[in-house]
Amino acid sequence: MAIVKLRPLTPGQRFLVRAGAAVPKANSPHKSLTRSKLKMSGRNCYGRITMRRRGGGHKRLLRTIDFKRDKVDIPASVERIEYDPNRSANIALLKYADGEKRYILATNKMSVGSIVLSSNDPQNEYGDGMSLPLCLIPQGLRVHCIEFEPGRGAQLARTAGGSAQLIAVEGDRATLKMPSGEIRRVHSRCRAAIGEIGNAEHGKRSLGKAGRNRWLGRRPRVRGVAMNPIDHPMGGGHGKTSGGGHPVSPWGQLSKGKMTRRKSKPSNSAIVVRRNGRKVKRG
Repeated sequence: MAIVKLRPLTPGQRFLVRAGAAVPKANSPHKSLTRSKLKMSGRNCYGRITMRRRGGGHKRLLRTIDFKRDKVDIPASVERIEYDPNRSANIALLKYADGEKRYILATNKMSVGSIVLSSNDPQNEYGDGMSLPLCLIPQGLRVHCIEFEPGRGAQLARTAGGSAQLIAVEGDRATLKMPSGEIRRVHSRCRAAIGEIGNAEHGKRSLGKAGRNRWLGRRPRVRGVAMNPIDHPMGGGHGKTSGGGHPVSPWGQLSKGKMTRRKSKPSNSAIVVRRNGRKVKRG
């Protein structure tokens, strides 16, 4: 899809940049594959704000996405490509030969009428959206919707335009190069879908006005230096001044990219090369 900048017929269109061939939003989702979504507005179960600047926004329905792809050796055709307000990628409605319908993430080469298959046997043709265990996928192909553990459902490479490259398969381990540049290993029986997820231009869009952020449930962000001293460590002062010191959060934590990943996380053992290019040393 091409990126389109509209003529500024209204003030809200002056800075609006969006994908040209946008998926039509008029189609209502398949009713049996949707459920209601409770708005939390950044609050936890105690009603306390755990994520700032969230609230409002348009009402949404959750689409049930088939991340397990466990309907094996039954071909399905793409009935339509739909917009999903809960994710950056578009979704495809599949109609299987036995009449069942399911949602999957749409790839960049997927169109209405495309045939999609989930299999456990080696294939002569590897089409976009085909789901196979990693041990049966040729090395070098781009894959998405990758499982961490066999049968658990896809957890990796699910964003718009995302994909990972299958580097090697050795025994029961498959080596993948992730979109961040990180190289990690997963079990070779984990399933993955072939191809790259569509809607790659999602990151290049410009909303054009503050109201579009409010439609998405995002509230305004106030700079710390614009607050009073009681509200933020960087607040106060006369005129435009940061008050000296390093930029910090409202609770005094340095806002310079502190590493938050636990060193004792079990999945750390599967990382071969981190996203910064450093190899992981094994003690």
